[in-house]
Amino acid sequence: MKQARNIKDKRKNIFNIKKKIMKAFVFPGQGAQFVGMGKDLYDNNPLAKELFDKANEILGYSITDIMFNGTDEELKQTKVTQPAVFLHSVISALCMGDDFKPAMVAGHSLGEFSALTAAGALTFEDGLRLVYARAMAMQKACEAAPSTMAAIVGMADDKIEEVCKEISKPGCVVVPANYNCPGQLVISGNIEAIQEACEKLKAAGAKRALPLKVGGAFHSPLMQPAKDELEAAIEKTEIHAPKCPVYQNVDGKPHTEPAEIKKNLIAQLTSSVRWTQCVQNMIADGADDFTECGPGKALQGMIGRIDKTVSAHGIM
Repeated sequence: MKQARNIKDKRKNIFNIKKKIMKAFVFPGQGAQFVGMGKDLYDNNPLAKELFDKANEILGYSITDIMFNGTDEELKQTKVTQPAVFLHSVISALCMGDDFKPAMVAGHSLGEFSALTAAGALTFEDGLRLVYARAMAMQKACEAAPSTMAAIVGMADDKIEEVCKEISKPGCVVVPANYNCPGQLVISGNIEAIQEACEKLKAAGAKRALPLKVGGAFHSPLMQPAKDELEAAIEKTEIHAPKCPVYQNVDGKPHTEPAEIKKNLIAQLTSSVRWTQCVQNMIADGADDFTECGPGKALQGMIGRIDKTVSAHGIM
């Protein structure tokens, strides 16, 4: 009887080992910002206060004043939005202390810079400087060409790709930009091309085609001037081997080699965000618990639609 119980206990232990949770940490992009973000951290955590104060020095203006007490309009300025989301995300992760033990990380668009910083591939200072440089370069590119983005809901990716290809011509392009989750793809391009694509996709059976309130065509060829400007800044920045694999937007695959990470980061601004692929590959590599670090719950919703068997939540 005792022997049978011992065998049962051993089996239970083996099962528990197999069921060990593999934690992935994910970081959101632009659009998740809100007034008041990060204030609790600043008021209650000495490390957070130190890092926010350091950020104000690096940027040369008080971003915390805008984040904690500004208006929605002020927070929407690209030069504020991107550093604000980056700071909230990275500082949230670092303030977890020993609970921040990622087996792997990924970030959506801007969030990739947060993921790389939290995983130690970029220093806090370098990560923030690059994000600010990225924001300013993107703002310039947006002003140079009237452009926008739209979310297409309820249509197969290949059909959207086909319509984008049909419409695009020199000087008027539309491309798939963000593969967010099955049934949701964001397209990006010149305003007329986006309008034409939305009409055609709705006629072809898309449930919805929603223009987004963004200042430009992110993750499209129209970001080439911003890519060129940011490339110079990335080339000058030292990238270290991260503490865990970083699943990057351009190919959805895990990377730990600094030269590869740098190449993918440079390509990111004009390439599609392959978020569905990132998440699917993380799950295939063992991730079963996803923590979203930063404002909002957008990534949790996307992960739930990509795979309902995994757990996705904010910092607990």
